[in-house]
Amino acid sequence: MSKSQNSSKKAPPPKSGSPILRFFVKLGIFCGGIALCGILLGGMALALAWPNLPDLHAMTDYRPRVPLRIYTNDHVLIGEFGEERRNVLRFDEIPDVMKSAVLAAEDDRFYEHGGIDWMGVARAGLTNLVSMSKSQGASTITMQVARNFYLSSEKTYSRKFYELLLTFKIESELTKNQILELYMNQIYLGHRAYGFAAASRTYFGKPLSEVTAAEAAMLAGIPKAPSRFNPIANFKRSEIRQHYVLGRMHSLGYLTDAEYQQAKSQQIVMKAAEGTPAGGYAIHGEYVAELARQLLYGVYQDELYSRGINIYTTVSSKDQEAAYNAVRDGVLQYTRRAVYPGPEEQLQMPDGIENDAQALDDFLDTAFEKYPDSGDLLTGVILSASPTEIKVMRSASEIISITDKKVLNVVARSLSAKAPEDKRLKRGSVVYIHKFGDGWEVINMPAVQAAFVALSPQDGAIRAMVGGFDFYRGKFNRVTQAWRQPGSNIKPFVYAASLERGLTPATQISDQPFQLTAAQTGSKPWNPKNYGNTYEPMLTMRQGLYKSKNMVSIRILQAIGPQYAQDYLTRFGFDKARQPAVLPLALGAGSVTPLQLAGAFAVFANGGYRIAPYLIERVTDSSGKVLMQSKPIVAGDEAARAIDPRTAFVMDDMLRGVATSGTAARARAMLKRSDIAGKTGTTNESVDAWFSGYTPSLVATAWMGFDQPKSLGSRETGGGISMPIWVEYMSEALKGVPEQKTRQRPEGLIVDRGEYYFSEFPPGQAVARLGLSEPAPVETDQLGDFLNNLTGGRDNSIRVSPNMSSGQQAMPWTEKIPF
Repeated sequence: MSKSQNSSKKAPPPKSGSPILRFFVKLGIFCGGIALCGILLGGMALALAWPNLPDLHAMTDYRPRVPLRIYTNDHVLIGEFGEERRNVLRFDEIPDVMKSAVLAAEDDRFYEHGGIDWMGVARAGLTNLVSMSKSQGASTITMQVARNFYLSSEKTYSRKFYELLLTFKIESELTKNQILELYMNQIYLGHRAYGFAAASRTYFGKPLSEVTAAEAAMLAGIPKAPSRFNPIANFKRSEIRQHYVLGRMHSLGYLTDAEYQQAKSQQIVMKAAEGTPAGGYAIHGEYVAELARQLLYGVYQDELYSRGINIYTTVSSKDQEAAYNAVRDGVLQYTRRAVYPGPEEQLQMPDGIENDAQALDDFLDTAFEKYPDSGDLLTGVILSASPTEIKVMRSASEIISITDKKVLNVVARSLSAKAPEDKRLKRGSVVYIHKFGDGWEVINMPAVQAAFVALSPQDGAIRAMVGGFDFYRGKFNRVTQAWRQPGSNIKPFVYAASLERGLTPATQISDQPFQLTAAQTGSKPWNPKNYGNTYEPMLTMRQGLYKSKNMVSIRILQAIGPQYAQDYLTRFGFDKARQPAVLPLALGAGSVTPLQLAGAFAVFANGGYRIAPYLIERVTDSSGKVLMQSKPIVAGDEAARAIDPRTAFVMDDMLRGVATSGTAARARAMLKRSDIAGKTGTTNESVDAWFSGYTPSLVATAWMGFDQPKSLGSRETGGGISMPIWVEYMSEALKGVPEQKTRQRPEGLIVDRGEYYFSEFPPGQAVARLGLSEPAPVETDQLGDFLNNLTGGRDNSIRVSPNMSSGQQAMPWTEKIPF
């Protein structure tokens, strides 16, 4: 090729760079685009969210208010609702030693940062990274104010975002002194004390202005974990935290050497001030207090919490505490018998952490915050576990050893090396422990629930009410709000209806199996069973009630007619719409609340009068002036007559027999009284277990079951698990109460061969036998509809009754305070 030809070729264009360089350029452009999008989205989110943040005026509006207080009938404080328990102080009224203690404990750079302490965030992150645990946090005082004010515990990114924005808004609109004042007045410090002024009264029985450096440091240590670090719940742990705060105060220059040594050596004296929740809540009346609050709220609305109103309930403090203990004991007894389900959670406990007390307590705090104590059911973390010993930690200085063989047998399956991972008890397992006799036991948080209510059959005054195992795990009051199938607890009312239709306690009734074909029901076959699937040829009505025979009850209802029985049940206060006019009504296929049952059995206890259960005796203002006074209907007022006095007398006699030689015989045997009457109740497959019983002066109902209905166990009955609750309560409530004689027999009642007959249905004219060879015609459309609507053969769902306060205006307060 010639030289001229080579020169005529064009050289290739130069490359703009290497492939790697081009890649990074494109990556940079991409990342820049992403960042720009992020900035735009963040700006949009900020623009949308900022106007929706709460108005800070509500945070700073601390006008002194006199709270609502609720008492038992013997003047024991059981509830307090309102702002004054915060004992709000202005910034200049808070002693400097308290401010110093709070800053040392929570945020020593508070006056230097703008709401978020970035140095603190970096320091906490580095510490947590090194220790491989979440041992330190970086929340500033402003962030805590925002979190407390936002009033949401949801762990969502949106909540965190709003909380962060609110932090900046607080810093932009309030001074540092205002923020610190807010924090010190509103922070929760355990035992229902909000703010350091209230906490000082709660724990030391003195105003905040009088606290020493040692006391201030102890109070300042509580916010980290109020349920764990308050000196009532755990004085030793509170003291450890106090020494830490004192050390910080000393190192930051808030205390001189002499002041520091003096504070360390000061002995702390615990003394709750009179009228504080810690000093005044001597009994567990949470469900009572909440219901009373709801009732009054319908009248006063938000003014209820600022007018200094006092509510005096009908509840007896002695009876209320006895009911609380009985419910707790009954639920725990059932829980012990059930298979242990395993620990609440399994934590990864670092090796050797038990050798560092501070690190161990910090580790335990995370578990205790998520799984708080429930009364005498205490949270613990297992240090070690074997078939012969379990060591449970409550704190670095409190390690409980469990070696009792009977106790260990309850959780033996979970101590086996072959146990499934989620059920195995081992190092790091979060469990609940309970003082049991002279030792301790490991027991799971109960899944089952119970309810109990006791009232006076003479006027309906409620003497005790417990709506569940633990009020603080859900305020749903099962006494008034849970609609459940009553099972055999409804039978006495069906029997009562039959007495007024010509049947007698001596009427012979077939106990042979009862069946209806699909053709007879118009839907599906109905084959009810007796408990235990045992049958007898014939029984008297009295014997049928004593033995709670389903076949006898069905034939009684068939004879008198379901529609008549449905109407008759309303005389006792039952809701007609919830009592279907079909044969399964005889077995408790309707729905009732425990309060309805207690009120209904009161009719038998008082001679046949329907009384309205009521909770509030009187309401006064802060000066003691009576604003409202109950005027209950009293048994003996013929306007309240519900059933024939003869019917009440005969049913009372039969129910006493049930407690003598029937399914409730154990109640009379344990109480050693002759004036006991009652009836057990167990629904199909033992979904609901009941016991209702009474003396002439006190009637009570106990219920046990699961909130989401399921079987309690094939062998569980009302007599086995609900009656013990009733008996334990009555053993305390009836102490010192003399036995009462049977009421005088009413006129128009004939006695023949030891049995009772109404004068209009004398021997020879009363119904002698019920034993039809063929079932009588039934209303197939109603029964068919009922059977078609059953889900799995029952309708046990919990239904919430209408808002208690909304119906309050239906009756004048001058007469009574009903619900």
